[in-house]
Amino acid sequence: MVNLFHSFSKIKPQKVLVVGDLILDTYTVGKVRRISPEAPVVILQVQYEENRPGGAGNVALNLVSMGMDVAVLGRVGNDEYGKNLLEALAVEKISTVGVVTQQAYPTPVKNRVIADNQQIVRVDREQVTQLTEQLEKQVIEKVSTILEGVSLIAISDYGKGFITKTLMSAMIGRAKELGIQVIVDPKGADFSIYRGANVVKPNVSEFYAAANLPMDASLEQAATRIFETTQSEVILTTRSEEGISLFYSDGKREDFPVRIREVKDVTGAGDTVLAMLSCAAANGLSIAEGAQLSNIAAGIAIERFGCARITLAELARRLLYEDVSNKLFDEEHLPTLQEALKGRRYATLEVSGQQGLTTPIFSAIRKLGQRDNWDLLVYVNDLQPCNEFIDVLSSLHEVDYLINNSSTLQRLCANNSREEVYIIVDGKLKKGVSCLGEKSIVG
Repeated sequence: MVNLFHSFSKIKPQKVLVVGDLILDTYTVGKVRRISPEAPVVILQVQYEENRPGGAGNVALNLVSMGMDVAVLGRVGNDEYGKNLLEALAVEKISTVGVVTQQAYPTPVKNRVIADNQQIVRVDREQVTQLTEQLEKQVIEKVSTILEGVSLIAISDYGKGFITKTLMSAMIGRAKELGIQVIVDPKGADFSIYRGANVVKPNVSEFYAAANLPMDASLEQAATRIFETTQSEVILTTRSEEGISLFYSDGKREDFPVRIREVKDVTGAGDTVLAMLSCAAANGLSIAEGAQLSNIAAGIAIERFGCARITLAELARRLLYEDVSNKLFDEEHLPTLQEALKGRRYATLEVSGQQGLTTPIFSAIRKLGQRDNWDLLVYVNDLQPCNEFIDVLSSLHEVDYLINNSSTLQRLCANNSREEVYIIVDGKLKKGVSCLGEKSIVG
């Protein structure tokens, strides 16, 4: 496994272009208290309704949450839903200069009806309509201009008709001329329209369908056929509980197990993978690094209800939780820890382990660790802390992070404003000055 902490530290804002089918996701949320007297169905008492960008728009939302500068290339209909979709994108500061309006085309809408955090029905309004030749030409004319400053192109095909062979040929061809990577989340069984893309990312059903093979055929055999069709460099296939598999054009294969705590809703998980993979690749990370980060991001997404937006801070916290053997962090983890604490309220407690876990230290940790929505960072102010002391502190669920390197703490403090600092004086917990003052106070 690559060092994901080192990989994570490389992620910076980049410009990403998302190309694909724009959908309006609407949510009707309420409570169910009784059954209808008219039919054996529930009655929903609506509490609120909400509009969100869906389809390729959801990929764009996730990229924005990951700190990327995002533009979209897609279409809407000349209707109220189209206006709502453009407004929702604008609120997120997603550039829509590449969005065209097609007459007589209804903007696709997916309305999810939610009761007590359970989806009880989804109502779709859509009509698969091919892009008109005139609009296709108009979109292609936008390509060169819209690609200025773009680090990566993410193509999200939902099969609604915007993605055409002519458009893909022009887009991928121009991207190759400019040295821009293209990652495709495909739809349907004909992957030839994505020919030349760097990475193709089907789910396992699409993977076998595109290879025209039964589901019990070998993955390698299917990958070989898809490489012949797409001439891509890498195929990434998401395999549900089997995790993610990477196939390279040179025959190499890598597998990454799923990383999930609890499955609540798989809606939009594929969009999360595409967004994280694009974010990673735009920052120069390898596809293997991007796949592992995508696995973690998707794991977070499906633990939530609806189309979840994953932030780098959330990814950092999960990465720290899963990939550190104990809670002791050093310079290697610093960028990830800084991101994890961004926007969080937390307290720093300075202690010494010279006398072990004393009652004052234990009591202080219990008191500080019981506050809701606060993280507790414990600074162990010993040159060579006892391993047993570190292990005991790591075992306490109230302790979120441990640091025993003053330079690490100093750099952390420079980028994060700590809410409170605590020290132990004469066995009592007191608010103190910075742990990095000229005099080191231990308890």
